[in-house]
Amino acid sequence: MNKKYSVNLTKDERWLIFETINAKDTPKTLRTRCNILLLADNSVGKALTQEEITKRCNVSDVCVYKTIKNYHQHNLEYTLRRRKHQTPPRKPIVNGEEEARIITIACSKPPEGFARWTLRMLTKT
Repeated sequence: MNKKYSVNLTKDERWLIFETINAKDTPKTLRTRCNILLLADNSVGKALTQEEITKRCNVSDVCVYKTIKNYHQHNLEYTLRRRKHQTPPRKPIVNGEEEARIITIACSKPPEGFARWTLRMLTKT
């Protein structure tokens, strides 16, 4: 397979990657991207092929390709960024008015014969 993109990390970029990997709150996907870039780095010697990186990191070849492509076309910060959705993946079940009504009912006195409101009783009202 011909290499279309290559990775040549600077000392500062390598330091940032190692710092990101060693942070306690770093998500697994971000650590995987960091490892892909380190394994694909040509500045410290011969880099692994994309197939070898795929096997070693246990990810798809598309993941390796896109990570290297993002680094080559943009920069390290773009490659390691957290992707945020414009809209949430699911619509909320209740809107603000319904939520306020449910809270009002739940904070009121429960019906006769009950010590507290249950979810079943709240859904029936």
